[in-house]
Amino acid sequence: MKPRIHPVSRPVVFRDRAAGTAFLTRSTADSERRVTWEDGRSYPVIDVETSSASHPFYTGTKQVLDTAGRIERFHLRYGAEAPAAGE
Repeated sequence: MKPRIHPVSRPVVFRDRAAGTAFLTRSTADSERRVTWEDGRSYPVIDVETSSASHPFYTGTKQVLDTAGRIERFHLRYGAEAPAAGE
């Protein structure tokens, strides 16, 4: 690596506001706010809205879609009649 062209990597705490968890990792991001970590040292802290602790893909929670209701609303909005039984 060439010297003086890469950003400085340092330990940073990322705190997930939705899940209430925190991760200590290395990053080039910096913050003026600081937090004392479990090891007693003070690190910059960056608050994030979503992380692997709260994202539905990683937690396994999914949104249930009401597709029948969506189709009925479409037919009501655009005037298409629902097919009769047996057609």
